[in-house]
Amino acid sequence: MEQLVGAHHHLHHHHHHSLSPRTPRTPTRAQPQPLLHHLPSNRFRDLPSQIHPTAGSRILRATPPFFLILLAAVYLLASVTIFSAPTPLLRLRGTSPRPLLLSMPARPPAPELFELHGGSLRVRLTNVGAAITSLLVPDKNGVLADVVLGFDSLDPYLNGSSPYFGCIVGRVANRIKDGKFTLNGVQHNLSINNPPNTLHGGFKGFDKTIWEVAEYNKGDNPSITFKYYSKDGEEGYPGDISVTARYSLLPSATLKLEMEAIPLNKATPINLAQHTYWNLAGHNSGNVLSHSVQIWGSQITPVDQTSIPTGEFMPVNGTPFDFLTWNRIGSRIHQVPGGYDHNYVLDSGEARLGLRHVAKVADPSSLRVLDIWADAPGVQFYTGNFLHGIVGKGGVVYGKHAGLCLETQGFPNAVNQPNFPSIVFHPGEKYRHTMLFKFSTD
Repeated sequence: MEQLVGAHHHLHHHHHHSLSPRTPRTPTRAQPQPLLHHLPSNRFRDLPSQIHPTAGSRILRATPPFFLILLAAVYLLASVTIFSAPTPLLRLRGTSPRPLLLSMPARPPAPELFELHGGSLRVRLTNVGAAITSLLVPDKNGVLADVVLGFDSLDPYLNGSSPYFGCIVGRVANRIKDGKFTLNGVQHNLSINNPPNTLHGGFKGFDKTIWEVAEYNKGDNPSITFKYYSKDGEEGYPGDISVTARYSLLPSATLKLEMEAIPLNKATPINLAQHTYWNLAGHNSGNVLSHSVQIWGSQITPVDQTSIPTGEFMPVNGTPFDFLTWNRIGSRIHQVPGGYDHNYVLDSGEARLGLRHVAKVADPSSLRVLDIWADAPGVQFYTGNFLHGIVGKGGVVYGKHAGLCLETQGFPNAVNQPNFPSIVFHPGEKYRHTMLFKFSTD
């Protein structure tokens, strides 16, 4: 799925289905907490209010001056000690989700580019949205080509003009109906960035944030780990969560992605997805309609006019959505209004390292093949239907169907659909989502 964001938030998948735009609701955000919580009252400061004024006057008159000076010195010393102590000493670790004294925010990390080299693959990534910006893969003759859509500059990733190229989307990927859900009896109202719904986390989802680089290995087992701390109330979602995304290069031309998230203090929906646009002939080669695809999903979750699942499951047999066997993307796309942008329910089929085979993509010109394995229940198959005139790497203009996405995920709007696999996680639980991208040639 993609969305032309920034100045055009309303442009997105399934525009042919869009209803009349509604006025975006202001996301509910947590009220700012005071810096200090529950500090014990100073008994000396409160003493006069607890004693009759006349009695207080008598006490002060009877108190020797040297004792008052000593008392003031003790009070001043205690104050300096408390407020100059390192912040971690003032946190109630393991006892309360709210610290006594909130630490000052560290300087945000700077946007950067990183490279992983291993075997025949060369990957370039950025900590903006933990995104893949370039991936060089050999063809049948060993010639390298960049097979992902993207930009030369980091500016489009930062300013919201990128249609989710290569990034990790969250806190909840895909759409949430009307931008709201109820959890434990409390209704949560989210940012509505794809009216009338919320898409990919809101106006500033995980794709537009700068992640911390927790680890970067360039040796024999190249990998990079990005980390992001999402705060309670961010885009309207409840609770703080700690998120990591680790990319690593494995032998046999395989890129591995391990995503994890831990809710720290409240139950919250979590559904992360990797949103790379693939073109196995090369990002500058035109459209992907000649690519062949196989998807190990015998059902889809049909959607309404605003691309929200109806809650039903539809068999793909005998429909243009049937990719259970090899089929060329362009052979039936004209039978799908607007193009493919649908969630497939993955079957429990062939497994590899505990992951199920999701999809296989092949390009007839270069003979490059991509196999995707994952442990998510669904995959969004999207054919770049709303790419139009986007100037990408090397000045290449990306048009309609210039790339395809296979986004493994929890089902869209699962937080409001009781018959869908739950995407709600509680403190003490861990969200995990692992993907393998294996490249080969026919």
